[in-house]
Amino acid sequence: QVQLVESGGGLVQAVGALRLSCAASGRTVSRYTMGWFRQAPGKEREFVASISWSLDTTTYEDSVKGRFTISRDNAKNSVFLQMNSLKPEDTAVYYCGASTMTYASRPVNFGSWGQGTQVTVST
Repeated sequence: QVQLVESGGGLVQAVGALRLSCAASGRTVSRYTMGWFRQAPGKEREFVASISWSLDTTTYEDSVKGRFTISRDNAKNSVFLQMNSLKPEDTAVYYCGASTMTYASRPVNFGSWGQGTQVTVST
C-alpha cells in the first residue's frame, strides 16, 4: 500500500485560502485514484474531492464546488487541494486517501490514508 503524508493546514481568516499537499511514498500516485476527505469534531468523515488516475477526472462535494480544486503532480508523486474562499464551515481535519478503483468517493473504497492536517477557518 502507498504511504501518505498531508501538510499545509493551518489557521486562516474567512474568505482566505490554503493549499494542502499530500506526499506519497512506496507507490506512485499515478496508479491510484486520490481523494480528499474531512472530519469535523463529532461528525462523520466527509468526501471533499477526488481525482481519477485514468483520465484525471475530478469530482467535488457540492459544498466546495467552485471554491476547491484538486490536482496531482505525478513527477512529485503528490496530490494537492487548493482551497479558496474558505468558510468557518470548512474547519476540519483534512485527510488524503488512495484508492485502487477507477472511481471512488466513499471512505470504505480508499485503502490508504494519511494522518490528517488541521484546517481552521476563523471569522
